[in-house]
Amino acid sequence: MNDQNILLESAAPLAKFQDPDTTAKGEARASVALEGATTLWFNTGTLCNIECVNCYIESSPTNDALVYITAAEVAGYLDQIADRNWPTHEIAFTGGEPFMNPEMIDIVGMCLERGFEVLILTNAMLPMMRKKTRAGLLDLQAQFGDKLTLRISLDHFEAANHDEMRGKGSFAITVRGMEWLRDNGIKMAVAGRTLWGDSDTESRAGFGALYKAHDFAIDPHNPGMTVLFPEMDETVEVPEITTSCWGILNKKPSDVMCASSRMVVKRKGAETLTVLACTLLPYDPQFDLGETLEQAEVSVKLNHPHCAKFCVLGGASCSI
Repeated sequence: MNDQNILLESAAPLAKFQDPDTTAKGEARASVALEGATTLWFNTGTLCNIECVNCYIESSPTNDALVYITAAEVAGYLDQIADRNWPTHEIAFTGGEPFMNPEMIDIVGMCLERGFEVLILTNAMLPMMRKKTRAGLLDLQAQFGDKLTLRISLDHFEAANHDEMRGKGSFAITVRGMEWLRDNGIKMAVAGRTLWGDSDTESRAGFGALYKAHDFAIDPHNPGMTVLFPEMDETVEVPEITTSCWGILNKKPSDVMCASSRMVVKRKGAETLTVLACTLLPYDPQFDLGETLEQAEVSVKLNHPHCAKFCVLGGASCSI
């Protein structure tokens, strides 16, 4: 029996993830200190041009729970990075679909001008392919080259599986967007999902064949360029992570995403923006850390199933 199964069997079946300090078995819950914020994320808004099955943030054409962030608001947090002397080298954007935000090109340009690398998570569909957006991307590519990376949401290397999640015909539209990026020398990565039971080797081979067929300059074997995310089904039994789990699993708190990143969101109707511990948990108030980066310099209790399945056991990271 492997260590993860031992953890599963040892955890209580009820009342998990309730107390931030103690697990259902009465053990000390693991926490993660911010050891160096190398990435600052911004959610650009939850509105999206499509609605995907099992979207962790419930993005859709009608969900505006998180509203569009502005260039001025982003600039304020970039100033805070300098004021706090954070070692941040990457500014990353997720949504929703970031290119639905009308200020997206201006926001990205500002971050690049300040010397940051920029990562944008996009479905590479119609919002990205609008004439004004394409012109903006071409200008940014000409000025900053590989400092800009677009990570494309391509759930699977087979069209039928991708379309099962994102709607009929979506695979073909995304691939056309990727071909435009390829033809214009804009750096790409891919985010896939592990829903269909492929092994890591099978998934990477499948994506590799797809990249070769379309001449995409993406390394299928580099986990930062072809990211395979574990599923985040909250109905699936997962263990709580205790302080002793680090030794059992041969992992360190610094391996977990919240050791090196934070995310800023703008909630509908809120007077101020909020800094969160994690990109995956925008709606759980226990992961709200305050309005400022200074307030966000605290340890994070791993008190959610995503902490266990996605980050600790799954080993996933949203950054490059």
